[in-house]
Amino acid sequence: MIQRQRTTETVDADGRLPEKLRKTYRDEGFILHKDKKLIAFTKKTNLYILKQNKHWFADGTFKVNYQSNFSFSFPIFFHVSVEDMLPNIFHNGFLFHFSQAVCRQVQSKGLTTKYNEDEVFRLNVKQLIALAFAPLDQIITGFDLICDQFDNDADDLLEYFEKTCIGTDRKKPQFDHRLWNIHDRVVATVPRPNNSVEGWHNAFADRVEISHPTIVKLGEKIRREQSKCQVDMTKILQSHDIKTKKACYRKLDEHITRLANSFHPTRLDQFLKNMAANITLWVFCFL
Repeated sequence: MIQRQRTTETVDADGRLPEKLRKTYRDEGFILHKDKKLIAFTKKTNLYILKQNKHWFADGTFKVNYQSNFSFSFPIFFHVSVEDMLPNIFHNGFLFHFSQAVCRQVQSKGLTTKYNEDEVFRLNVKQLIALAFAPLDQIITGFDLICDQFDNDADDLLEYFEKTCIGTDRKKPQFDHRLWNIHDRVVATVPRPNNSVEGWHNAFADRVEISHPTIVKLGEKIRREQSKCQVDMTKILQSHDIKTKKACYRKLDEHITRLANSFHPTRLDQFLKNMAANITLWVFCFL
């Protein structure tokens, strides 16, 4: 039996992808942009659908990138880029990253044991995260209320939080309140987490199978993904559910929305405590 070795496809001398990778399986143009640093795989119909939606969600999977020399803080880099390229749109961070930043500071300040063993301290830390659910005009008042409930050993943590997220009379915070506050999104029932996008990236990385594949292999995987997404988009446009949320998360969303809608300025302290009581379900930094 004669076994013929498959010819490995690669880019040509000018760096051009093989012809088939520049088209979808339906023979539509699939390279929106290409230069020495960037290749954008998509088709015009995708952009049209994206343009019709008010809320965009983004994430990244650098493990499947065909080059591995990336080193930067993705959330900060991303927000700076969005502000520069799309100055007329409003962009949010996500509760997970906000919560994670607070958790890391608790750890770096040597307060992990206190968090695990001191119920009052644990609730106060969660109240800092719960500020993300308070109306924008209540953030500073809420922070002052929370500060009064901490012991002196949390001064470094509170100083970090004030400098980074709250601001002082003379200096703005590193991250504007509107970047990390999600009160309006909760009231409007816009998704809080980026789970669906992160889930897609994890699944795509599994389908690629290897880290940092060649650009040809990656291009073929993206081409296949376009075919799958085309089927999913057709179902969505026909009002079919692609993937439903688990009942426990659906109930949590409903509960959080009710709390946000019931907010009243005279009950700010209790509001923060009620929200903080639910944060155990979202944050797993200390397990």
